[in-house]
Amino acid sequence: MANEARPCPCDIGDRFEYGGLGHEVQVEHIKAYVCKPSISTGKAVIVIQDIFGWQLPNTRYMADMLAANGYIAICPDFFVGQKPWEPSDDWSTFNDWMKTRDASKVDREADVVLKYLKKQCNAKKIGVIGFCWGGMAVHHLMLKNPELKTGVAIYGIIKYFEDRYSLLHPTFFIFGENDDYIPLEQVSLPSNTFISSLLFKHLFH
Repeated sequence: MANEARPCPCDIGDRFEYGGLGHEVQVEHIKAYVCKPSISTGKAVIVIQDIFGWQLPNTRYMADMLAANGYIAICPDFFVGQKPWEPSDDWSTFNDWMKTRDASKVDREADVVLKYLKKQCNAKKIGVIGFCWGGMAVHHLMLKNPELKTGVAIYGIIKYFEDRYSLLHPTFFIFGENDDYIPLEQVSLPSNTFISSLLFKHLFH
């Protein structure tokens, strides 16, 4: 739970001992982890990391799960080489750390990744999923980028964007029911104007 001593409720939980089934690539100015399905389906998912970075084994495990279900999964370094947060870091510096990692300033990286997926991976339908910080980035991208056909924001704070209801495509938001940091009244909005609970399989078929 967030408080003055710990301004973010993020917790790394159990860090997986996991090497990954994919590989790292250089996509113009950013690095990324890519895992592909055994048979190409023309469908791809951009996986956006939480504050603990794109190399966290837990996140790569999620990307590999998507690939096992038929999606090209790519987890780019949306911090563009900046150091991810470490559980041992001083939480009193967290707000300053976040100022240099703005979840609404990911458009250039998203465009680079979309170009890579379409030209190098032959992706025709592309969605995006993000966790915590990545959930905020998903929300931003679903407001701004029409090329992303669906989005899933897992525990992404929604109050920061003035036009937060103007989603371009179906977006599925997942929150905790009992959470002081993101209270239920913040997300209890009319479903037809904000939350469209369409999963990837419904959009892509």
